[in-house]
Amino acid sequence: MAEGREKAFPVSWDQFHRDARALAWRLSAAGPFEAIVAVTRGGLVPAAIVARELELRVIETVCVASYHNYKDQGGIKVLKSIGADLAKSAGAGILLLDDLVDTGATAKAVREMLPKAHFATVYAKPLGRPLVDTFITEVSQDTWIYFPWDMGLAFQPPIAKDAVD
Repeated sequence: MAEGREKAFPVSWDQFHRDARALAWRLSAAGPFEAIVAVTRGGLVPAAIVARELELRVIETVCVASYHNYKDQGGIKVLKSIGADLAKSAGAGILLLDDLVDTGATAKAVREMLPKAHFATVYAKPLGRPLVDTFITEVSQDTWIYFPWDMGLAFQPPIAKDAVD
C-alpha cells in the first residue's frame, strides 16, 4: 500500500445490520435503558436497530456537525441539543448511540451533555475508543469507514494496486 493512502473499510447494509444487532446484544447486559439519544446523523440507523432489539420506544437526537464535505473534520457545532426532560438526569439510564467514534471530538461534546449516559458505538478508532463504554469493531485510525448510506455500487480497485492502469 502506498504511504499516505487511506485504508478503506466498506460496510454493507447486511454487515451493518449484523454489527448493530451484535451491539444490541452486548448492550442488553448493560441496561436497562429508559431512552436512546442518537447522535445525528450516523447514530440514527443503529438507534433504530438497537431500539427494536432492546424494545425501547423513546429515541431522542442530539444533532452535531463535525465532518464537512464528508472527509474534512472541523470544529464541533451543536445544531440541536438534547431535550430538557432527558438532559436533567445528566444521562442516568440513557443510552447515547453513534455509528462511530473517530478522534473523539464529537464524543467529548456529547459526553459533556450527558456525563452519566452509557455511550455506545458500532465502530471505534483508537483515539476515540476511551470515550465510549461499549463498541463492536475497532478499526485503525487511518481507516475510512464507508457506510452503506454513503455508497453506491461501483468498481473498486484491488487493495494492492497503487495506480489505476
